[in-house]
Amino acid sequence: MIVDDHAVVAAGVRTWCAAADPPIELIEAGPDLAAVWTGPGAQAAVVILDLHLNAGHAEFGALRRLVDVGRRVVVYTQAADPETATHCVDLGALAYVTKREGGAHLVAAIQHAADGRPYTPPWLGGALAADTDLGRPKLTPMEVATLRAWFASSSKRLAAAMLRISPKTIETYLDRVRTKYANVGRQAPTKSALVARALEDGWITLDELDG
Repeated sequence: MIVDDHAVVAAGVRTWCAAADPPIELIEAGPDLAAVWTGPGAQAAVVILDLHLNAGHAEFGALRRLVDVGRRVVVYTQAADPETATHCVDLGALAYVTKREGGAHLVAAIQHAADGRPYTPPWLGGALAADTDLGRPKLTPMEVATLRAWFASSSKRLAAAMLRISPKTIETYLDRVRTKYANVGRQAPTKSALVARALEDGWITLDELDG
């Protein structure tokens, strides 16, 4: 689903999606953010979000709410400043594509997001490279707590019980952590790889793991 207040943009994206291999079915919501929560929008595999709807403030809150419930979001925007881009990635966007980058990168971002994988188009790569904190992703307190609970447990179900959340929510937080590591070029696809990253970045100590 695309949420964008410019009909001509949505029409262009529809054309690119139709020509993709395989074709991508696109639902247009106009500027109506509520459409992503009801009807066909609630089932959309990927949400393409214009960050500044109706020339208003940045929709960081909407992005956070979508990511928090496990939705896969591609930010598609005119805004081309590194601070905004890195903030969206930190919030959990799987890609940040500027409208100057063309259809090939947006389609690739959608395809990657549908599989739960991040995508880094050229402009975002430059923005992330300019981030002085690039090597260590910015994890939220809940993401860190999820890592610690999972490392201390034999299963995600037990980790969920420790934090009093659902196993599905544990999965969501772990996916977000993996995405953040992937976006800084430090892949962590397995539990052992995440343990290594957490040790490297100080999220947990060897003594805590031994305990």
